[in-house]
Amino acid sequence: MVQKDKWAWAWVPVLYFTQGLPYILVVSVSVIMYKKLGISNADIGFYTSWLYLPWVLKPLWSPFVDLKSTKRKWFLSMQLLISVALLGVALTLPTSIFFMTSLACFWMAAFASATNDIASDGYYMIGLTEKKQSFFVGMRSTFYRLAMVTGQGLIVILAGFLENYYGDNTKAWSITMTCTAFLMLLLTLSNFFVTPKFETSSAIQQDKPAGFFEVFSSFFKKPHLGIALAFILCYRLGESQLVKMASPFLLDDVAEGGLGYSTEAVGTIYGTVGVIMLSFGGILGGILISRDGLKKWMLPMVLSLNIPNALYAVLALTKTTNIVAVVGTVVLEQFGYGFGFAAFLIFLIYTAEGTSKTSHYAIATGFMALGMMIPGMISGYIQEWLGYGGFFIWVVIAALPALFLLKFIKYPADYGKKIAPTNE
Repeated sequence: MVQKDKWAWAWVPVLYFTQGLPYILVVSVSVIMYKKLGISNADIGFYTSWLYLPWVLKPLWSPFVDLKSTKRKWFLSMQLLISVALLGVALTLPTSIFFMTSLACFWMAAFASATNDIASDGYYMIGLTEKKQSFFVGMRSTFYRLAMVTGQGLIVILAGFLENYYGDNTKAWSITMTCTAFLMLLLTLSNFFVTPKFETSSAIQQDKPAGFFEVFSSFFKKPHLGIALAFILCYRLGESQLVKMASPFLLDDVAEGGLGYSTEAVGTIYGTVGVIMLSFGGILGGILISRDGLKKWMLPMVLSLNIPNALYAVLALTKTTNIVAVVGTVVLEQFGYGFGFAAFLIFLIYTAEGTSKTSHYAIATGFMALGMMIPGMISGYIQEWLGYGGFFIWVVIAALPALFLLKFIKYPADYGKKIAPTNE
């Protein structure tokens, strides 16, 4: 039998990079792609936000992932399906009905990605001891974010280069999505080789839920659950809207209130300093929680996630296109994002504690996705109504509910703190 924690330094980074990449492609890169293919902000915000729905609904099928087969088989099969779906996006873009057909392929990728999340997160929680879960949360978060910046950075840079090379945005994005499909296939193969087969042990088999409905009843009987779910829904209320309109803001012409940056420039900003600061923020967040526990850092991390959003409002209101100001905004926002998200991950893991933790974590992250989907759906309409300046001011105000709920949520002050070494 393969022991827990085995090869974790190899499989945690690869598994979470593979989890993050399809997510960012579906919810963010699709926004940039459709913007460059002539779709309006309102349609982009509305239709791409519907793509969050699989992450909202994934608790409904999470018990099947718990009850049937192994987590490893689930995430490998889903990663392969994502590769096929991304290739479908690439092949449908040159058609006259590309918006509908590519959205359908993104839907397939979204459902497969949400299922991959369930299996990957479950594998993480049963494949690592409790103290190693806290230790690796920074690395897990960092590689997930690295994948997101790879999507918003390197992949968008490639698309921008091909746009300039061919002078044809459709062809450029079709080639880009083909390359992305093959990248996803390579990551699937990597996971096949680096993830150990430990799930056949009797202890892990006994931890499976007794039945489908028992999973849900045990979750909703958790103490103080209502306030915890309210906090989960509100934690990313500002970010859920910012993430939809930040790229259109950078890409839109100055006359339309944007900054007029090229696709390649946006990708370069996110793919260089953005990835560095995001990584630094995520790793630092994990280290500090592991050292001091969640209570000490919850408020600073909530603030770090939201305060940098005000800089987008400054850019929009002052119509500043200066590269130093723009890069500085992205640097602080990405660092704050990485740093602030560490606390959220630990709180989600705490909410899933107990039996059926794979399914319970899926339920908790389903509520998180709902908190991203609904605000994101209306973000484009709010932006068109308020303009970019008013919109980003609203994004800053949206941080207030999470700050208000902080005083009411319950969790152990030292939760996530690294356990002192024992003689085990």
